[in-house]
Amino acid sequence: MPNYFYKAKNVKGKEKSGVLFAENVSDLANSLSKDGYFLISAKKAEKRGLSRAHLKLFGFNSLKLFKIPLSEKLFFTRNLEVMIRTGVPLPRAFEILSNQTKNKNFKIILDKISEMITQGKGISECLSKFPNTFSALYVETVKAGEETGKIENSFSILGSQMERTYRLKSQLKSAMMYPIIVLSLGIIIGVLMMIFVVPKILETFKEMNVQLPLSTRMLIASIDIITKHWLLVLIGFFFLIVILFYFAKSKKGVKFKAKIALKIPKISKIIKDTNSALFLRILSSLLAAGVPIVRSLEVTSGALSNFYFRQSLKEASAVVKKGKKLSEALSPYNNLYSSMVIEMLKVGEETGETAQVLNNLSDFYEEEVASSIKKISSIVEPALIAIMGVGVGFFAFAMLKPMLSVMGGM
Repeated sequence: MPNYFYKAKNVKGKEKSGVLFAENVSDLANSLSKDGYFLISAKKAEKRGLSRAHLKLFGFNSLKLFKIPLSEKLFFTRNLEVMIRTGVPLPRAFEILSNQTKNKNFKIILDKISEMITQGKGISECLSKFPNTFSALYVETVKAGEETGKIENSFSILGSQMERTYRLKSQLKSAMMYPIIVLSLGIIIGVLMMIFVVPKILETFKEMNVQLPLSTRMLIASIDIITKHWLLVLIGFFFLIVILFYFAKSKKGVKFKAKIALKIPKISKIIKDTNSALFLRILSSLLAAGVPIVRSLEVTSGALSNFYFRQSLKEASAVVKKGKKLSEALSPYNNLYSSMVIEMLKVGEETGETAQVLNNLSDFYEEEVASSIKKISSIVEPALIAIMGVGVGFFAFAMLKPMLSVMGGM
């Protein structure tokens, strides 16, 4: 069944556009007429342009072919909140936002949601059709807003939570950018020197029949392997990356990464503070939106990056489901959550202001993460200089020692 890009209008003059499956243009017109619209124009979509994008959009989200940037979703959420508060109908709001977005895939998603809402479906149900774009956290918060009749508040809560998440991720990316660039440049320069510069120097040593030290022989062996068997080196490197990638995605790999991250000094604190900040922010947002605490814990666990933090919340949700308080359920995990988190949870439970207490505490931990990142950044620079210095020192020693031997024998 082919796809058609269409434009349609109803008797009130309201226009809409999108993509629909239909046997032919007549069937497309009949389908639109059932919704009170008459067809203005239709264009058959080329298979090449729709094969992957629309498979994803019409029920094949598990392929994960596309990812909508967080900045796009934040812009959408904030603007949708304003439109709902000012009384703009939901289908019209989604059409406007679809025209505003610069991301083509997001535009198609918003057009489809607008069409589904026009057909009478709830907004949370529509959003749930695109799990790779709208997370369980997003859908559950909107669903709670629908049930309480305060959907604009749900989008306000989501907007605030997404802004915090965006800021936190930006800080982490900025901190990682400098060391990645420096290390990459160091590796590239080192490889280029080993391929183009060092062989000429070593050739001179061979002609002079100089007794080469171990460091120089190691360098020669490395260069021989790279220059003579470069294809095998590339293939081996490629397979190593693939193996490491699949191991990192496996259950054992995920647990291994999480365990190592929690044991490295300095990094451990950032991991704990980051996951604590996300846990507190997301849980407070869900509770403020009216989502039940057990479901809130289940959704929050899926949003955290560290395996052991996720596992702790899954187990805590099972304990809370049996009637215990969250502070009691998290007490056994004092290696993950600080005593401050547990004590403030108790205060929130006793006062009935758990959402507000968690929100305030998340502010504190986000500041702690920002402070820790700055400290790590100040340590990384001298550490990188030291690592590069060791590499340069080894190279210089391997090259200079034979030269000194030659000069000493003259």
